[in-house]
Order: sequence, then structure tokens, then C-alpha cells
Amino acid sequence: MINKAALVRVALDKTGAINIDPTGKMHGRAAYLCSGSECLQKAQKSKGLERSFKRSVPPEVYLQLEKILSVSVSH
Repeated sequence: MINKAALVRVALDKTGAINIDPTGKMHGRAAYLCSGSECLQKAQKSKGLERSFKRSVPPEVYLQLEKILSVSVSH
């Protein structure tokens, strides 16, 4: 088990927008990723976020996740 605070939360709001939720308080369906770049690669390859949200995930979301995860892994 991984502590929830150590995970990155990605949320689907009621308008259908997919956002990274740093506070963990956004309303809507959410998916969590561990804070390693290999987790993001695995999620992209397996289309885990797409399955969780039952829709395609824009490339911008993956770019934002790459930036966030590269910062959190290096510190």
C-alpha cells in the first residue's frame, strides 16, 4: 500500500475536463498515479487513465504529469 499523499490525483470534473488535482479536493471521478516516471509510462501504455475515465485523455494532461513527476522524483 502507498500513502495517498504520495500519489498524484487526476480528476474528471462534471464538465468533462481532465485536470491534475494537487490539493486532492476537486469534485468528480479520480484516478491516482504513483510519483514515479515508470508509473506514468505504464499508465500511458496500458491506457489506464482512459479506462478509468471512459474517455480519451488529452496529450496536455500527460505533459503536465511528466513535469510534475519529474520535479517530485528529482527532489
